[in-house]
Amino acid sequence: MSDETTVRLEIANRLRLARETAGLSQGQAARQLGWHRPTLSQIEAGRRKVSAEELSLLADLYAVNIPWILGEQEPQIASARTMLAARKLSQLRDEDIDLLLDLISSLKSNQDN
Repeated sequence: MSDETTVRLEIANRLRLARETAGLSQGQAARQLGWHRPTLSQIEAGRRKVSAEELSLLADLYAVNIPWILGEQEPQIASARTMLAARKLSQLRDEDIDLLLDLISSLKSNQDN
């Protein structure tokens, strides 16, 4: 695999993570950008290069910065994962959230011992 292909795949993975963290499906993101869904699918699979203009549009839509997408800045991934978890939690019933909170407390207690 060439260096160019490796870089394109890394960017593709970050774009997919950013979209998912933003809580958007490929179809929803494509509609908001005025693109066809297969275009976004090809970008996220690393089969299509993304232009600077497209990268800027995607970064704005997903509320991430371009250096993070390019792999030049790592810290944003932790907050992105936290935001994704919060979105998933917001879709659960109250009683399920209570169960998860109990589980988290239990895990934390086990780590402290």
